[in-house]
Amino acid sequence: MSQLIAALLVLLATVSALAAEPVTGAMSARPGATGWVLERDVATPSYAVIEPASTALNIDSLVLSCEQGPHRRGLQLRLYLSGAGPLAPRSGATLKDDATVDLAIDNRSHAAQLLYADDFVVVADAADGSLPLLSDTLLDALQMGRRMELRFLIARAAHGRTPAFDSMAVVHLQAGPGGAAVADLRRCASGPDPQFAERVGRAY
Repeated sequence: MSQLIAALLVLLATVSALAAEPVTGAMSARPGATGWVLERDVATPSYAVIEPASTALNIDSLVLSCEQGPHRRGLQLRLYLSGAGPLAPRSGATLKDDATVDLAIDNRSHAAQLLYADDFVVVADAADGSLPLLSDTLLDALQMGRRMELRFLIARAAHGRTPAFDSMAVVHLQAGPGGAAVADLRRCASGPDPQFAERVGRAY
């Protein structure tokens, strides 16, 4: 696991160095974002990293990773945060206990759940046993879509107000290698790959 974590950290640092921009206004924009960056120097990549083009939250990067469940492999979407603390709007807010997210890909809505790990947040709409994963429907949208808006309902609404999404992050899905990167990761999830199996064995 230490080797996989180290590789992720190196890749996250590389992407941040390429695309970091000062935060301005409610939504911080990153016009230099390079799109998906795949795991390097392997025949079948097991993860890819992308930065949001703009975000009103403390999201640094998104990682699409190939994970081994009890019955199958699948893809998981993780949000890695900038700095310590929970997923939250940059402007500050009193956070809900049951935050939710909707993924609007080319204006088509895909409901998903937020699940919190030690140092990242998982976005999922399916599962293999206890392992949260992305459904084929959502993966099709990620592969073919152009613009994804992660619409969060994360702050407590004032008494009497109707809850609505209060924070958003935007991802340009076709930047860089675009859908080809998602297709590469889907091959990891669907086909035999001794190299991936060896990495999983070392990690677990």
